[in-house]
Amino acid sequence: MASFNYMFLSFVLALSFASFDVGFGARHLLQLPQLPPLPLIPNLPMPTIPTLPRPGAMPPLPAMPNMPTLPNVPRATLPPLPSFPTIPTTIPSIPFLSPPPAPSTP
Repeated sequence: MASFNYMFLSFVLALSFASFDVGFGARHLLQLPQLPPLPLIPNLPMPTIPTLPRPGAMPPLPAMPNMPTLPNVPRATLPPLPSFPTIPTTIPSIPFLSPPPAPSTP
């Protein structure tokens, strides 16, 4: 738990120092003299887009060729699986052992 507290404290310190530098950077940028205006971008001509053909004017797609058929192969027969032993579902009872007799006191 103590290591988490130290890690949290170091994280907070790192964030505070990072924001400290950002504040100095922002103040420095505000104190700079005015920059010259950016040059103007000339208007460019718009390109012409070619027209697409209509769906009815396109030629039909060629027909798919017939796929070759596979010959019938005889299937292999597998031997029967051996029977596995079953796991008993009842838990055997443990005989209760009585404690040794207490020594008699005179």
